[in-house]
Amino acid sequence: MELGNKDEGSWSPYIAGGLSGLVIIVSVMWTGQFFGASTSFVRSAGMLGKLTGPERVAQLEYFIRYLPKLDWQLMFVIGIFVGSLIASVWSGSFKLQGVPDMWAERFGTSPVKRGIVAFIGGIIAMFGARLADGCPSGHGLSGIIQLAVSGLIAMIFFFVGGIIMTRLLYSGGNK
Repeated sequence: MELGNKDEGSWSPYIAGGLSGLVIIVSVMWTGQFFGASTSFVRSAGMLGKLTGPERVAQLEYFIRYLPKLDWQLMFVIGIFVGSLIASVWSGSFKLQGVPDMWAERFGTSPVKRGIVAFIGGIIAMFGARLADGCPSGHGLSGIIQLAVSGLIAMIFFFVGGIIMTRLLYSGGNK
């Protein structure tokens, strides 16, 4: 078994997975909470809503439950972006690309079409995350480190669903 990745400059999935596990442990030790990301998007929407209609946000039960504020979860999401950017620049794999190669081969090079599909996919994913009261990282990763059977089942189905959708979208492409 090879611990490295075939692509020059990319991170080993074993090292990245181990580091993710350490982040979860530090998160629980520091904040007393398991990490997740979907609530930070709700809070961000509430913060934007406060700029345009603060009285409406104050009346919405949903925003009363998820008080729009800058908290550790939002900083976590920002850290994911910044950390990914640093890692890609450091490894030499950073590039600006509006349409991924595999998408372009299957659906064309239109960044507008790609943006619309990504936006709709994001809406569906966020709806599911809020319906489940959490995102895959919260249910899957945090559940697994607690040895919760539900966390393992959730992760299995997240991966199975991703594989099925990839096969459907890309007609069995293996890039």
